[in-house]
This record gives sequence, structure tokens and C-alpha cells, in this order.
Amino acid sequence: MPIELTKEYIENIQKIIAENDEKSAKKILKDLHPADIAELYNELTVEEAKFLYLLLDGEIAADVLIELEDDDREKFLEILPGDLIAHQFIENMDSDDAADVIGELSEEKQDEILKHISDVEQAGDIVDLLNYDENTAGGLMAKELITANENWNIPTCLKEMRKQAQDIDEVYYVYVVNDDKKLLGILSLKKLLLSRPNSIIKNIYDENIISVDVNTPSEEIANLMDKYDLVALPVVDPIGRLVGRITIDDVVDVIREEAEKDYQMISGITQDVETTDSAWILTKARIPWLLIGLMGGILVALVISRFENDIQINPQMAFFIPLIGAMAGNVGIQSSSIIVQAVATDNLGFESTTQKLIKEFSVAFLNGIILAGIIFLYNFFLSDSFALTLTVSISLLSVIIFAAIFGTLIPLLLNKLEFDPAIATGPFITTMNDIMGLFIYFIMGRILYGVF
Repeated sequence: MPIELTKEYIENIQKIIAENDEKSAKKILKDLHPADIAELYNELTVEEAKFLYLLLDGEIAADVLIELEDDDREKFLEILPGDLIAHQFIENMDSDDAADVIGELSEEKQDEILKHISDVEQAGDIVDLLNYDENTAGGLMAKELITANENWNIPTCLKEMRKQAQDIDEVYYVYVVNDDKKLLGILSLKKLLLSRPNSIIKNIYDENIISVDVNTPSEEIANLMDKYDLVALPVVDPIGRLVGRITIDDVVDVIREEAEKDYQMISGITQDVETTDSAWILTKARIPWLLIGLMGGILVALVISRFENDIQINPQMAFFIPLIGAMAGNVGIQSSSIIVQAVATDNLGFESTTQKLIKEFSVAFLNGIILAGIIFLYNFFLSDSFALTLTVSISLLSVIIFAAIFGTLIPLLLNKLEFDPAIATGPFITTMNDIMGLFIYFIMGRILYGVF
């Protein structure tokens, strides 16, 4: 049952810690889920958290460590000795989680922990995983899995599976391999149970299996597992040997991290940051797009100054400058966000770039007609200048169409060039559409005021 970490609850735990009351602390921890204990960490000092964590048994302690935020986990581990981390946490983790935890630490700390892991094979698995890029299949996979040789019979297979299952929390699939450890297919547990004892694995396994190479990007893996509704995905090396598996919980983390990254890029933040980062790190992440926004603002000012005489002759045009700029930015953000989302989920469909632009033009034209019609009626009844009424309405329609096409085209082009299209949203689209929107507005004003 979920526990609400109220102020009184936290103060009671802090009092227990201050009194060094291990018995009461263990009683409280017994009723908490690892995620609740990790949340509790955020309300305590590092030393208070250390007191509690040293009271946990190995498996629970490992689960709590995984639940912690990356920065909190790193701070906590840095104050603990390497032998304690190895025996209390790492030895109770799957290889992928252990590699993730150790990979966040300094090289000196990594070496210290690895030397104290008693299981040499586990330590070797962790070292192997640390050599892969964290954003690839190799960096996501765990080494723990169940395999069956194609030449085994059913009794042999069951006997070997029992041995392998001791180190695995969840059994999703049994992977069939040959004598060279090359992946051949998967064996259904149902078929394994229903087959005759003298059946040979090569005669009952399923050859239709989806696998990925160790260097497959994490985004591609997430899209693959989503498309085929997979809970686990085998990973092979360049010559087809089975080296690990990726489970759905790892992919959920990838999806969440990618969503956070895209959101930050859309907001004009150039690197992955947390609220707990230093002011200097946050500044470095934000300043590039702010500088671009500043330059865009200067260009907007230059556009306005270029048409200064027009504004002096028709000062009412200045009233609608914010409206034109805001609508241009909003429409561009909407269009680009849809494309970025489609790219992120690998859901662009079979339409060509031209077809997508035509569709976006149609949507923008309909939206533009509605919005331009509303502003036309507003100015028609409240303004004594018919030229202004037409200028604002036609300009708004033109700006909406341009912003939609521009907001669609730029992310598509970046995607074709293999750049992350998320960089094209937010400040970039807004700034460019502001500039072009005002330019269109003043050109329309010059033309239409000359006619009317």
C-alpha cells in the first residue's frame, strides 16, 4: 500500500535516526516499498540516508539504489566504501543495473568496487557492459538470460534451465542457440511443457525471432519493442552470437529520457540538465538558444526599423505587431512539434515530404481562414480603416500558412540529414517565424495601403 511521506512522518523518522534507534527504523523500513524509501532519501541528509540504507538487506538495498535519481545515487555512493557497495548493492543487481550504477562513478571508484565483487564472472559481465555506449543495445542489455542448445532433449533442457534461472528474477523467453552460441530462435514454455520428453529442442523451437545488434541505437530499440509489443529483446554480436537481452523496463527508461531530452530541446535547452545542477551548468545549457533569440530579436527590430516610415504614416499597424508575431510562433511550434513527435515514435508514415507539406498547407489554410475571418470582423466594426482591416486579415492568413509550412519543412529536412529535429522547434522556429511574419505583414501593408 502506498505510503504518504507527510511532514510528521519525515520528522518521526529523523527523530529515530537521531536516537540511533535501529529497531524502530527497521520496523518502518519493512513496510516501505523500495520506491518509497528512495523518495524518502530526498527528504533526508546523506548521513541520515546512509543510516537507513545500511539497515536494509541486500536485495532491497539494491532495488532502492536503482530507484534513486542519478545525482542522488552518485552522491550517496561516493561516501560509501567500495567493499560495502560491492557486497551490499552490486552483487544483488542484474548486470545491466550494476553497470548503470558503476558507470556513473569516477574511474577510481569503479576500480575500487569491481575489485571487491566476489563473483568474477559477474564482475567480468559488468566490465563488458561498461565498454558499450550507454545509448546502444549493448549499453542497455543485461547478461542474465536462459539459453537452450538446439541438440538438448526436454529433460536436459529443464535441468539446465533450473541452473540458469537461479540468477534471473523474470523469465520471459528461452533462447535457442547452437554450439557456437549463435541465436537460432525462441522456445515457448508452453511447448516445452507439452512436448514429449524425448523431443529434441531443434524440432520444437520457433525460428521467427526479432533481435538487435549490440550497436543498435536505443531509440530504434524502443520503437521496435513498441511496434511488436515485445517484453524482451535478444541482443547479438556482429557474428550473431547471443550476448544479452533487453527488457521492457529498460526501454521505458529510454522513452522517458528521450521525451525529457526533446522537451528540453523544444524549450531551448541544449543539454540534459536537472534542477539540482549548478547555476553554471544550467546557464551553459540555456544560453546558446537565448543568444539566438537575442539575435532574432535584433533582426525583428531591424525589420521594424526598415518599415519605420510605413508605421509613421499608418501608426495603427503597430497595434497588431504582437498579434502577428505571436500567431506566427504558435503555428510554427504546432507544426514542428507534430513532426518531431512522429520522428521520435517512428510514425512518419508513408507520405512523402511533398504530401506532408500539402496536408499542412491545407490545415493552415483552414485555420488561417477562420482566424483571419475573426480578426477581419473585429477590425471591420471597430476600425475606421478598411485598408488596415484587409492588411491585418490577409497578413494573418499568409503568416499562418508560411509558419505551418516552415515549421513542417525544417524538422523533415533535419531528419533526412540525420540531425535531431527537436532542435528545430522552440526558439528557432519562433524566432524565424517572428522575423518572416513581420516582414510579410509590412509588405502587405505597403501594398494594400497603396491600393486602398
